[in-house]
This record gives sequence, C-alpha cells and structure tokens, in this order.
Amino acid sequence: MEILAQTTTQQILFFILYGVTGAVSLVAAIYLMLRRGNAFAPDVTPPLRLRRWAAAFFTVSALGHVWWFLFYSNLRDAQSMDEVVRKAGYVAIVVFDCVAMLTTIAGTLLSMLQDRRRRIWPVYVAMSPFVALGGVYLLKPSILLGQIAITYILVLYVLFTVYMVFAIRHYRRWLKDNYADLENKRVWLIAAVTLGCLLLFILYAMTDIDSSFLIYLMHLTELVLFSLLLWRVETLPLLAEKKAAEQDVPQTSTLTSQPSSLIANTDLAQIEQLLVEHCVETQLYLQHDLSLQQLAQAIGTNRSYLSQYFSRQGITYNTYINNLRINHFINLYQQTVKAGQPVVAQQLASDSGYRSYSTFSLAFKQRTGQSVTAWMRGDDDE
Repeated sequence: MEILAQTTTQQILFFILYGVTGAVSLVAAIYLMLRRGNAFAPDVTPPLRLRRWAAAFFTVSALGHVWWFLFYSNLRDAQSMDEVVRKAGYVAIVVFDCVAMLTTIAGTLLSMLQDRRRRIWPVYVAMSPFVALGGVYLLKPSILLGQIAITYILVLYVLFTVYMVFAIRHYRRWLKDNYADLENKRVWLIAAVTLGCLLLFILYAMTDIDSSFLIYLMHLTELVLFSLLLWRVETLPLLAEKKAAEQDVPQTSTLTSQPSSLIANTDLAQIEQLLVEHCVETQLYLQHDLSLQQLAQAIGTNRSYLSQYFSRQGITYNTYINNLRINHFINLYQQTVKAGQPVVAQQLASDSGYRSYSTFSLAFKQRTGQSVTAWMRGDDDE
C-alpha cells in the first residue's frame, strides 16, 4: 500500500479516514444488534430480516478494517516475515473478506425487496468456487489462478448487478400495484451506492491497483453507504408480512365466492360502482399508506379482482389513488381561491392525503404535465 510510504500528513489523513469508517460501521453494528426499535423513525417497523443482515454487513465491515490494518502494520514487510507466509496471509484475508462482504451485501439488498422472499443460499453456492480457488492458491501459488479468481469474482459481481436491476424493477411495479404511498419504500438509490462501493472494494482488495485516489474514494463512499443504509433500515416499512396478514382477512362480497373463470365484464362494472361508493364518496383515498388489499377489503372484494379491474383500465392502483388525490387537491385549491383565503400548497397537499410534498409534486406533474407552481400560476391567470 503506497499510501503508507507517503508523507506524514497524508498518512495522518488516511488513518483518520480509515479509523472513522471503521468506527462508524462498528457503532452501526452495535446499534442494530442491541436496539430493538428505531431511534430516528420510531413510528416505522422495519423488516427484521433487513435489520439482521445490515447488522451483519456492518460487523463484517468493522472487522475488515481491523484485520486489514493489522496485516499492513505487521505483515507487509517481507524482511520481517517469510514471503510465502505473507502472501498466504494476504490471500486468506482477501478470500474471507470477499466472501463475507459479498454475502452480507447480497443478504442486505435482497432483504429490502419485499415483493417476495429471496433466498441467500445461491450466493453461498456461487462463492464456493472462489473459496476453492483461494485454497488451491494457498497450496500452489500461481499467477493464472489469481487471474481466474479475479475474473470469477468480477463475473459474479456483474451477474448479481444484472439480477438486482431486474429485481428492483419488479419490486417497483409491485409497489405501484399495491401501495398508494411510495414514500420511503423505494430502494434503487441505496442499491446503486452499495453496488458501487462493492466494486471499489473488489478492485482494491483483488487487483494490483494501488492508487491513493482509489483508497480515499472507497472509504469516502463507505461513509456515504453507511449513512444511507442506516437511514434505509430505519425508514423502510415492513410490507411483506403486512400484506400476508391482510390476505388472511375474510372477504364478504359475493364476488369473492365466484371461481376466477366466471369473472366477467359485469363483475368489473360492479367493482367500479363499489369503488365509487366505498372509496370516492367516503374519501377513503385520503388514508395514508392505503394498500390494494385494504381497499379490496373496504369494498368487499379481493385483491385479485380489484387488481384485474385496474389492469383492464390500463392503470395501476397507485395511479388510481393519486388521480383521486390530485382531483381532491384541485377542488380544495379552487375552494380556497374562491373564498379569498391564502393558498398554502403544502397544506392542501397534506389535506389531500400526501405525507410528503415532494411525492405530491411528482404525482401532480405526472398527472397534469405541469409543476404545482406553474399550474397555480396558470390557473390564476385564467
């Protein structure tokens, strides 16, 4: 590591950054393991599986900082240690660190996707050839074996990245089909940062790149990742078990007793009328975190028929609820202007069922093609 041979100032800056990233990961691991509830978002119940995998990832990261520091402090000089022993120690650390880091990152990312439970055992199976290559390398060091191991781990990284892209797209469609409020339910940002940090780690640990810039970039990215991941664990609500619990609620409509083969246009028309009576007229759409299953229960049908109804209309459940909320906002705005009262868009958005004004702004622009400010300005001009 060339950075250890550079100026004292650079060494001090590096060890400060190195120590901070190690300390942050250690504190985060202890916090997630020992505290049952959320400190920053006490009203949110996160998935327990996600909390455990995130704690494992933070633990591995903290331990990694320790053993890499010990290795480079005590075993990096060939004069003080037999060269073969030094290389064997390095290979053992790389193999263990890569396996632990990749599996805990995979477990953490997969736990965020709550559309279905994804198993982690394929990751262990995929890592076994890499472990075998490391064992063979320890017995008979070879440049070719090292190159094969690097290539194999990079191929695994690419395959997992491609898998996550498709999995996140499926998760995003599932959210839009089942939840009206998407605030703090998306995971693409944390997945992108995590995969980026993982790539830097692989390049740092397994290649001959020995750049100060790469080292600093990796540790700075780690700090960003640790912050985002902790925030994500705190704010991501539990969805899958909630969905399962909702499905256990008995339905009362005669529609639910019909075989799926008997679903007809008359049934879908009946669902439309039920939506008007039990969602539009009662303004049920103003309820925060209203799910597809909850709406189906309210109108007396099941989620399958209701989902099919929205599909026939060419929209998602999320679009349906947002359209009702945007219409409600427009009505409130017009009533406020007509009464000569000051217009506070944030308050009107909150009264229309939105917890987050940014979520409302995005939904409003998708519906009208204009920003809220531009729309209100144009409406005032008229």
